[in-house]
Order: sequence, then structure tokens, then C-alpha cells
Amino acid sequence: MSSIVGGAAAQRRAQGGVTTATGPSTSRTITEIAQERDDRAATGIGELDRVLGGGLVAGSVVLLGGDPGIGKSTLLLQAADALSRARPVLYVSGEESVRQVASRAQRLGLDATSLRLGAETRVESVIDEAVASRAQVLVVDSIQTMQTELSESSAGSAVQVRESAARLVRFAKDSGTAVLLIGHVTKEGQIAGPRILEHMVDTVLYFESDPASRFRVVRAVKNRFGSANELGVFVMAEQGLREVRNPSAIFLSRHPQPVAGSVVTVVREGSRPLLVEVQALADDAQAMNPRRVAVGFESSRLALLLAVLHRHGGISTAGRDVFVNVVGGVRIGETSADLPAVLAVLSSVRDRPVAVDTVCFGELGLTGEIRPVPFGEERLREAAKQGFRRALVPAANVPRRVGAIDGIARLQDALERAF
Repeated sequence: MSSIVGGAAAQRRAQGGVTTATGPSTSRTITEIAQERDDRAATGIGELDRVLGGGLVAGSVVLLGGDPGIGKSTLLLQAADALSRARPVLYVSGEESVRQVASRAQRLGLDATSLRLGAETRVESVIDEAVASRAQVLVVDSIQTMQTELSESSAGSAVQVRESAARLVRFAKDSGTAVLLIGHVTKEGQIAGPRILEHMVDTVLYFESDPASRFRVVRAVKNRFGSANELGVFVMAEQGLREVRNPSAIFLSRHPQPVAGSVVTVVREGSRPLLVEVQALADDAQAMNPRRVAVGFESSRLALLLAVLHRHGGISTAGRDVFVNVVGGVRIGETSADLPAVLAVLSSVRDRPVAVDTVCFGELGLTGEIRPVPFGEERLREAAKQGFRRALVPAANVPRRVGAIDGIARLQDALERAF
């Protein structure tokens, strides 16, 4: 038996291999693929294009999630109107009638003469209509209302959402049609439906807002065609959502007089430098265990920074409640806010304000050193545009052309120069 098997194997090797090709090869080299550029279409909304990575890519699938009534449909209806002026666009609503969508477009002052509207919840019918109208962009509002013949479960169930999204993703890849999906979020702030939904699409955007503010933020948490964590800022007005081209003016509150416990820093949201105000309040503890509360800042890192401040700065916060807040609802996820947070706490402890024209950033190490952060010069340029004349930054981030910039290497140097 072994000789028969060995002979058969030798015969196959003699014939040129174990298997033979049944058709032409469909694989390509990286060089051949790299020569093909992504076909991007501008949505007509600069902030949305920024979040998408420069525009809408043909054949891509974008998922936009957010709370009900935050403006998801309004934003994509405005984008669909702008896109329809250069290419066929189909807007399908599973929640409203075409008359309701048309009425909203009129309230927003949109032209929408070439935008095609549809009201449908069956995925197969949506795809048929997109093919018949030769749509290059398809907007589906919302994915939770869609259902497919492949599943007998009710609309909105995890199975229906997954299967409906899979059909639309396959249609986008096969036809080259860009598909924009609207998704509702749960009480936990996640898009309703199976978690695999976010893995199936190319781009995931979250629409966020502060209940007490009229500003809206679109944040990219996943993007196969651009950088994640990119940020787009909008303001809700009577004519729909308007772009905010200078977000630093929103998140930055300039006090007419110096205020203790307030420090301005520059963070990066995606590719954009953004000026924000970090506020701190240190007060006598009202309980046995002092509280450490951070909003927009990691609480665990705040505790770490307070320990470094005590060990290498000689400033103790024992017996004090310490509260740190990032103004405007911004969440800082980078270490460049270490130095501003420490200086804000010290300013509150000493009740001595930092000069209003001073901006600072830098990472604080456990041994008390001030470490550099990426894109230091870009941050300084953005601060200069907003009128700041002095900066406290890590020594390694000081540019060659030094103006009123203090390069610091140790925490003790920062504490001495800040005031």
C-alpha cells in the first residue's frame, strides 16, 4: 500500500504539482493594486469629509450611530442632497414616508431636485431600486428597520440586523456603490444590534452631543480609509447642521480675569489640534476618604499624577477632594494633558491663577520628568492662532525658532515657571 501511495505522489510531482489550476488567476501584486487610487466623493460638508478621511469612498459602507433626535438623518440628508448634484443618490427611509422626508428637506432649505427618495424596509427591494436607479450612493435610514428574506425573525432583531447589513455590504462591494447606514444606539451608548455589525462595515461614526449644548460632534471610532478618532464639529441651527470650522473657539472659554484652577492645553483629535480648558478644584475633604473625580480625564491617571505631584513637587493633596474637568465635554485620551492637569490642581491648591495667555502640554513621568508629546510644533501653531503668547512645553518640543516658549525638563521647573 505504501509503495502505491508513494508512486502516486511521485506521479503527481512529475505532472507539475498536487493540484492544477481550473481558471485564470484573480490575485494581483501590491504594486498593481497600489496604482489604483480610492475614488472619493466630497459630501459637500467639510467636517464630515474630514471624519471620513477626505470624502466618501466608492464601494465603502459607513455606519453612523447616535441617540434618537440628535441629527443623524438631518446630516445624511444634507450630505445626500450635496452628493446628488454630481451623481445618482438614493435615500431610503424605513421609519418615515417619502412625504415626510421631502417635507424635512424643504424645512432645511435643500434643493434636492435630483435626489431620489424611497420608503422601504425590505433589503431586497432596496437593492433592486438602487440597481434600477443606478445609484452611486445609497443612504439607509435606519439599519434597525431593515429585514431580509434570508431570516424569518422580526425586524430589529440581532439576526435581522446582521443579515440585512451583510446583504448591503455585499451589494456595496460588488457594485461599487457607497452605502451609508444610520443606526440607533442603546442606553449604554453602543449601536443597537450585534457587535459584529461594527466589524462588517468599513467606517463607524458616532454622533455625540452634550444635552445642555447645541453643538454636535461626529467622531470616527473605526475607519479603513482614514484615521480613527477624527473629530467633526457641528452646530444645530434652524437650517439644519452647520459646520464649525474653528472648534477651539467652542471648547475654549477665555476668562476676562485670571482664575485659579484653570489651565489651557492643546490636544489632538485625529489630525486636528484642539485647544481645551482643563479645570481643577481642590477642597477640604467632606469624608474620611478624599475623593478623586475626573470628567473627560482618566480617574486612575489623576491619582497617579497626584502621587507624582506629592513626591517630586512637594505638594500634598491629602485631606482634600480633587475634581478635574475638561470643559466642553471633550474626552482626553492622550498623555499630553498630564502637565495641564497637575498645574490646574496646584493652581487651585495655592489659589493662584496661571496667566490667561499661557498654554501648556506635556507628559509627566513617574520620576518627575516632563516627556515630549507628538506634533509639538503643530500644537504651538494652533495656540498662536488663538492668541496665546506664552507656552510651557517639554524641552524636546521647543522649536528651533524659540519665542515666548519655556522648555521644561522636570516637574519642579514647571511649578516654578507656571506662576
